[in-house]
Amino acid sequence: MRLTRDKLNKIAHTVADTLADCGEVGFLEDRNTIRQQSRKALEILLEEEAKIDQAARHKIDNQRKIILEGSQEWEILYRKYYNDEVRKLGI
Repeated sequence: MRLTRDKLNKIAHTVADTLADCGEVGFLEDRNTIRQQSRKALEILLEEEAKIDQAARHKIDNQRKIILEGSQEWEILYRKYYNDEVRKLGI
């Protein structure tokens, strides 16, 4: 899923605010640094997810027969290949 920069910032703000409100968490850095690092972590995770998605789609595209996206067969293969790629990464 592709998120806009604004949406990523909103999520990062929510993470920083939630952590700040939690009495069991103390910051070693200022809140803005926490927000920026949260956004970077989210960006990295989303990039990895996009790579996994592309790999799964590529495997489906390389099948001998044409499999239409949205069909039941495509969905089953996508889930299988997506999960295979996730397992390869050890997630």
